[in-house]
Amino acid sequence: MATEYTLGASASCSDGHCGEVIRTILDPAARTLTHLVIEPRHHEEGGRLVPVALIEAAGGEVRLRCSLAEFDALDPAEEVELAEGLDFAGGYGPDAVQGYGNFGRAGSGMGIGMPTGHSMPTVTSDSVPEGEAEIASHERVHATDGEIGQVKGFVVDPADHRLTYVLLRAGHLWGHKDIAIPVDAVADLNDGIWLKITKKQVEALPPL
Repeated sequence: MATEYTLGASASCSDGHCGEVIRTILDPAARTLTHLVIEPRHHEEGGRLVPVALIEAAGGEVRLRCSLAEFDALDPAEEVELAEGLDFAGGYGPDAVQGYGNFGRAGSGMGIGMPTGHSMPTVTSDSVPEGEAEIASHERVHATDGEIGQVKGFVVDPADHRLTYVLLRAGHLWGHKDIAIPVDAVADLNDGIWLKITKKQVEALPPL
């Protein structure tokens, strides 16, 4: 039976709730799901890269084959590096710079933070294994003749984790219905979902 992975789904370990699915990590060449990124809802702790081998069940709620302590020991979902050589004074002088906290996120998957005082500023980026791609809930799905909505998730063959469908949350064009798009209709999985078919062909697909 196929397994559905939905962005935003709640996730739990064997001994308690651990967060929600905020991103998926794919191998675009093999078209397989490799990891889920699960982040605690209140963000006291950073998110974790969860290999699909640890996923016991998915759908409305994701259940993991690990304890909360084992979840915390998984690879972090973000990398923090010193932003050496960058000038954040912006013409206001060092005293003004000391008053800044966090500049927040800049673009998709990257943020710049600056502690108070004379500490070196840092750059935070999403952790994505080499050769793989991340898909988050804000990613857009594009037909050959234009954008058609946002990705909701994926349907995966549990035997080999290969994608079988892309779940589309269609926009106002069709009343916000959810559509399952066969992976054969997908041209590319980098920087969003790019299809080989038109909006009209997507509209003709059955609703989820």
